[in-house]
Amino acid sequence: MKIQAFSFHLFLSFLFTGCLFAQDFSSLQYRTVGPERGGRVTAVTGIPEIPGTFYLGATGGGVWKTEDYGTTWFNVSDGFFATPSIGAIEVSPKHPNVVYVGTGSDGLRSNVISGKGVYKSVDSGKSWQHIGLREAGQIGAVEIDRKDDNIVWVAAIGNAFAPNADRGIFKTTDGGKSWDKVLFVSEETGFSDLELHPKKSNVVYAAAWKGQRKPWTIISGGTNAEGGIYKSKNGGKDWEKLENGLPQGLIGKIDLAVSAAEPDVLYAVIEAPGKEGGLYRSNDEGKSFVQVSNEEGLVNRPFYYTNIEADPTNVDIIYSNANPILKSVDGGKTWKEMRVPHGDNHDIWINPNNPNLIIQANDGGANVSHNGGKTWSTQFNQPTTEIYQVEVDDQYPYWLYGGQQDNYTTIAVPSFPPYGIQNAGTGWIINTGGCETGPAVPKPGNHNIVYANCKGRFGVFDKRTGTEKSYYVGASNIYGHNPKDLEYRFQRVAPIHVSPHDPDVVYHGSQYVHKTIDDGLTWETISPDLTAFEADKQVISGSPITRDITGEEYYSTLYSIRESELMPGLIWVGSNDGVVSVTRDGGATWKNVTPANMPKGGRVESIEPSHFDPGKAYIAVDRHLLGDTRPYLYKTTDYGESWELLSSDANGIPSDFSSRVLREDPVREGLLYAGTEFGVFISFNDGLSWVSFQQNLPVTPITDLKIFRGDLILSTMGRGFWILDNITTLRQAEVNTLGTTARLFQPDKTIRYRFPSGGNSDFPKYPRTNVTFDYYIPENTAGKVQLEIFNANMQSVVTVVSDSTQLRSTETIVEDMNLSETFVYADEKLESKPGLNRFAWDLRQKGAWAEKPNRRFKNGPMVPPGVYTARLTIGAQVLEQQFEILADPRIVAEGVTTAVIEEQLAFQNKVIALLSEARKLQVDLEQQLETSESSMTSGTANSSEGIKAILKKLKNEEGAYPQQMLVAQISYLLNMVSGADQLPGNEAEERYTELLAQFNQLKEELMQS
Repeated sequence: MKIQAFSFHLFLSFLFTGCLFAQDFSSLQYRTVGPERGGRVTAVTGIPEIPGTFYLGATGGGVWKTEDYGTTWFNVSDGFFATPSIGAIEVSPKHPNVVYVGTGSDGLRSNVISGKGVYKSVDSGKSWQHIGLREAGQIGAVEIDRKDDNIVWVAAIGNAFAPNADRGIFKTTDGGKSWDKVLFVSEETGFSDLELHPKKSNVVYAAAWKGQRKPWTIISGGTNAEGGIYKSKNGGKDWEKLENGLPQGLIGKIDLAVSAAEPDVLYAVIEAPGKEGGLYRSNDEGKSFVQVSNEEGLVNRPFYYTNIEADPTNVDIIYSNANPILKSVDGGKTWKEMRVPHGDNHDIWINPNNPNLIIQANDGGANVSHNGGKTWSTQFNQPTTEIYQVEVDDQYPYWLYGGQQDNYTTIAVPSFPPYGIQNAGTGWIINTGGCETGPAVPKPGNHNIVYANCKGRFGVFDKRTGTEKSYYVGASNIYGHNPKDLEYRFQRVAPIHVSPHDPDVVYHGSQYVHKTIDDGLTWETISPDLTAFEADKQVISGSPITRDITGEEYYSTLYSIRESELMPGLIWVGSNDGVVSVTRDGGATWKNVTPANMPKGGRVESIEPSHFDPGKAYIAVDRHLLGDTRPYLYKTTDYGESWELLSSDANGIPSDFSSRVLREDPVREGLLYAGTEFGVFISFNDGLSWVSFQQNLPVTPITDLKIFRGDLILSTMGRGFWILDNITTLRQAEVNTLGTTARLFQPDKTIRYRFPSGGNSDFPKYPRTNVTFDYYIPENTAGKVQLEIFNANMQSVVTVVSDSTQLRSTETIVEDMNLSETFVYADEKLESKPGLNRFAWDLRQKGAWAEKPNRRFKNGPMVPPGVYTARLTIGAQVLEQQFEILADPRIVAEGVTTAVIEEQLAFQNKVIALLSEARKLQVDLEQQLETSESSMTSGTANSSEGIKAILKKLKNEEGAYPQQMLVAQISYLLNMVSGADQLPGNEAEERYTELLAQFNQLKEELMQS
């Protein structure tokens, strides 16, 4: 019997999964809210013959292109690339329309995103084809033969977190149809760079590197046999290791540069112990080397930087990209810092036809210089921001907060423009304390206070003053320490969580849970060490050559803290070494409830207490830093006593999409949202099955998810913040049973938001205020689609039709030409295609009549707050749903009531009616005048003169700054009372009376003439 029940359960699961996979959610589109600020870029290149065109490769944002010297950038990889992580970009020297991209950044940070091979474009980036090496991991370099762009070389670093066979130097001679591995050292040693001789295409240099990350350390380098420089003289058939003059002991990351000015000169910047590290130069194609500099800045954080570039026109000018960027003009003997927009630098390209034209890559984006680096283009035009998490405040419109990689502070951006500004888009980024890692958590009930973090340093930031109070737990600088010796171990992204029951209760995590009730002034530790704390993982990070102890590799720290909103004192905690703990008494006692079947050591990225059952919770665990890319999503219904894996190999999430975050919808139980390394997934059956919920979202890691005010809010590691407005339809069970019956889903409540003047922005995307209608049309449904909106008295406000055979998309009809309230127009966005559709109504009722049909009755005032009814006709089927429009809470706080808005609207309608009548009279008279003058007789001359006299009072004269006549004056009055929610005022009332009297006088004069 149990077997039968289990089989039936599986049958239902598979049946439901099949229905889900058939559902198309493409009508539900995400929008980006920025910020329009560059993130980390590790690869740049240009085209010598087309000097204004450049490409950049971001670590989580894909490939972007500019054709105007960096003034504007546009993405060219979305829709083609399976990963947003870029390691190298090369344009063919022979055909600039041919571009090759190696994916997987070479800067092996802990949050590095894995590569997925090599892509090729033959149309300057308009389209791309994947051409292999999918398992090559991170790619350090791509080089193209100068004479034949079907001959391409790739240096593969390999998997950043585990041994793999697809490391080495690869070569194709047929444009990527096939590849040969021409050089291989081991499954742990890859190649960080390769260079081709500028004149001898068969001469190739390659730099071997043993580089790998663990959650607790960085491995950069190994024995001499595991690294070094190799050379081939016959196109990769044979290789020799270059050793004369080079370090003979431990050797780490190496980057190469061949001088195009003097091709016999080969430069190598080498990570090696002590004074052996630095710049080496060969004047004889690598036969011998001399160390010309042991400048420490050349090998600063070598796993992350290490990029040397030679000026193509001068053998003695060299650039070293690190922190800072250094420049030498004497062949590397001496170095000077070069001023660039950011301190962390990765790549540079110099135009060989004009060495003053440079593009340079850093952690703030890519920037172009026309004058050799004296000045640079902006980085506030590249939306490639890396965001660690997202929090939202409770003001209206709400703002999104998060730590931005390599920004000096956490940031916040609005969900909608909160006010008008001169520089829309970029001007709405504000600082909110802490530093790049975050988080930044606004205080409920007082959004001006933000609890911010900087690698364990807790701060209380006040947006009103821009100052931050510091209350660090332990008050000790933890940089440079062995973690086993620290009293408090904090990860870079140390969690902060505000109690859902009391906004004055804040939790903060080291290896312990800390609690404050006075904004950090005093702290109480309420837990024991809640991590695994394995001794062999408590080590000084960075081996075997270079120490790197910034806290990023502190293992055995807390990573997520959440208190149940259903039960005060029920607190769930997850560590970055795979431990899950829970307390039900506010921290007096704790229990380790780590899932028994979960592989150990993973990072508990998120914990989600259920909104419906206190014993229920969800976790997302990430093990990709341990070389395991499988997603690990778990659910418990018994306070962690047992757990169910929600991410099997066959239930919808690919096996290499490591998990980042799991959230439960707060309205519909069983509706889950998962963020992974490469996108969003959704489940309607509590995790039994998943489907992609990507829509128009670019491929990029989803670092966090929030559900707030009916919106799905995302942060990403490479494309900033995104919002999917209005997920109300997903909360309705009917969305899972769509078949042969048409449906109109219940719209969400809509706030009547006035878009501010000066709020327009091409980026970020801020849609105008609308009521969102989701509706479903079955296959083979005939007939037009019509949407009619009624007010609370069931009076028609507007009717929208979509029938291109009868109405043009711009045509507007008022059924009663006496200007009744019946207002009909066509809009092709009210689609009639089968499937799930979405239409946005702008809340506008009938406006004034206009001569041009495409403007007629458009742009009327917004309807007042209240309850409305939507009637959707699909063919012969009629569907209805009620919905509510709410007043903007900001104007309510100012004392503006619905009665005020209705009084204003009544006045506006009077002015609209007068304006419509005046405009119609003007057009009628102009037509009469045209007719009378075309058939002029003595009897019509007097009539024409009378019409002209009336028209002079109605319409403005031609030319600059004419006197404003009656029609313009009525329009002026309408504009005066339409910019805000307000009472009209006595001046407006009196002016309307005057204008009405003037118009009536004109009509009398017309009758008398």
